[in-house]
Amino acid sequence: MTEEQTSKEAEVKQELTFNEKLLHLIVELHAPKNQRNKFGNYNFRSAEDILEAVKPIAFKYGLLPNLTDEIVFIGERYYVKATASITDGENHAKSKAFARESEAKKGMDESQISGTASSYARKYAMNGLYLIDDNKDADTNEYKQQNDSNKTKKITKTQATALNNKISNLAGLVKEKRNENITGQEMTEKLTKACFSKKMSIESLNIEQFNKANEQADKWEAMYKKM
Repeated sequence: MTEEQTSKEAEVKQELTFNEKLLHLIVELHAPKNQRNKFGNYNFRSAEDILEAVKPIAFKYGLLPNLTDEIVFIGERYYVKATASITDGENHAKSKAFARESEAKKGMDESQISGTASSYARKYAMNGLYLIDDNKDADTNEYKQQNDSNKTKKITKTQATALNNKISNLAGLVKEKRNENITGQEMTEKLTKACFSKKMSIESLNIEQFNKANEQADKWEAMYKKM
């Protein structure tokens, strides 16, 4: 990237409102489930995984993420109340989540039990703030079979046409809002690269990839419409 391009990019970022910066962060954020629960045989993401994915994008847009914990007594039990927030120095957004401390957990002392509850609450507070869809991890054969099917089953022509149309409309929206000429093919390459780290044709996607690309296209559409 040339010095002139870097300067122009910095100017664009300075012109963005706080909500637009947060939208960019949400769209660009990718926090895969890299942790493995061997007992339940499923993958998951931790609070640390989410935070590490947020940090470089937040820095890019001049945003400061923060996490705080508070112990609260509700009913007859203690809970950890976690608050995830982000600010540009003037404006801020935040989300809260609760996790109950276990009365006892085998192999853990009291500090470890509190730490586990804190991590859990922080994770779901960040899920709310950054709009991360964290469906329950698979723990049944039925779910696993469905998930495996989605990874191998190709999308239909109707689904491919619908997503291609959405991408074409998105390219038109980019031209209207950003005054950038981008073809449907270029937008497809940009979308699939953002989702899968490589260029792919829409027709080659499986069900799982289709759902992810469709969701990403919706996020971009919402972001550009607010510009």
